[in-house]
Amino acid sequence: MAETADNKLGGMFRALRYRNYRLFFVGQGISLIGTWMQQIALSWLVYRLTDSVFLLGAVTFSSQIPSFLLGPFAGVLADKFNRHKVLLVTQSLSMVQASTLAALVLTDTIEIWHILSLSAFLGIINGFDISTRQAFVVQMVDQREDLSNAIALNSSLFNMARLVGPTIAGVLIAVVGEGMCILINAISYIAVLGSLLLMRLKPFERVRQHHKVWSSLQEGFSYTFGFAPIRALIIIVGLISLFGMPFTVLLPVFARDILHGGANTLGYLMGASGLGALTGAMFLAQRKSVVGLGKVIIFTMSLFGMALMAFSFSKMFLLSLLLMLFTGFGMIVTMASCNTLLQTLVDDDKRGRVMSLYATAFMGMAPIGSMLAGSVAEQIGVAYTLLGCGFLCSMSVIPFAVHRPRLRRMVQPIYERLGIVPEIATGLQTASNLTAPPEER
Repeated sequence: MAETADNKLGGMFRALRYRNYRLFFVGQGISLIGTWMQQIALSWLVYRLTDSVFLLGAVTFSSQIPSFLLGPFAGVLADKFNRHKVLLVTQSLSMVQASTLAALVLTDTIEIWHILSLSAFLGIINGFDISTRQAFVVQMVDQREDLSNAIALNSSLFNMARLVGPTIAGVLIAVVGEGMCILINAISYIAVLGSLLLMRLKPFERVRQHHKVWSSLQEGFSYTFGFAPIRALIIIVGLISLFGMPFTVLLPVFARDILHGGANTLGYLMGASGLGALTGAMFLAQRKSVVGLGKVIIFTMSLFGMALMAFSFSKMFLLSLLLMLFTGFGMIVTMASCNTLLQTLVDDDKRGRVMSLYATAFMGMAPIGSMLAGSVAEQIGVAYTLLGCGFLCSMSVIPFAVHRPRLRRMVQPIYERLGIVPEIATGLQTASNLTAPPEER
């Protein structure tokens, strides 16, 4: 029994056996804690300065809309240029942005236009960083069968930071103010830059492409939206970002005006969501066989929507924390499952472009939803707005549930060709013991 548990635990962290991925994991972990600290500090600062739900949405819009506009071009860049060097540039520029923002807040010269401008600058950086980072994971993990584990560990890392960062930020804001949280984020970029510089990578070989940028974009769009399974996953990510992600924009209002708390209350709510998401990511990481992942997406997206609806009318702090756990779990399992399926479906030479469209759906639709939610909340209140968001999330997964059997049949030949799914003649027993990436939609 103990040996089985050890093997299971070892399997959960198997992607960490690769040196480059270990470096990336540690560096990103430190940096992401700082990122979440800055996000909480900035949300609280904006609401403290303006008392406007609309401006909360506007700041999120300005920080994320560049991903919607630049994402497809960033995918071409990720397929054409050295991803390692691109990440060094984007992470360095992110450090400059955080340092500038920290200086303005600490000197008490910050104004809302500063926040909007610097958020837009960070959004431009992230437009190139996210798709490149998604595609770069493949270079750090040598064995295809460990790719799904690496993606799940990335999600675990992201949400562990979301658990720790907001909790620390909530305390620090109350004691020393928002500026110190942002300064810590600026310093944290040293860790990720150091990890990137310490990596030992194969020499970069630039693939000669005869297609121009526009032709590459058209090819990427045709490839992504011309194949129903990939298209369905991108649409799910876009819908959950449009209708579900705005809940983070509205949390400062719930923390201060509905639960009658302070910055620490906001930190605890975000921390609870992070704990739920971390649980979900670890749930995915320990799955050696991911048969049934399509059913998991249907369940977790429905759970996410229902948890949002229940949270919208909760006025009890402990109940709100519990509902945030379910919200975080449902959101991250849905997103990470879609990511894993996409990574294992796409051809390597188009990976950057497809993942840029994933990033566009993920980071690009959220600002539109945030802006809409902020505007609607000004008219009908945050509770009814979040209730509507949760309802739309739950309804959005119905078409995927209806078409899942057909989508599964479409991806089966691809996974058989790649060796991820054994030939039918090898029998169901072999299939049940697979440790490869997803085989069911």
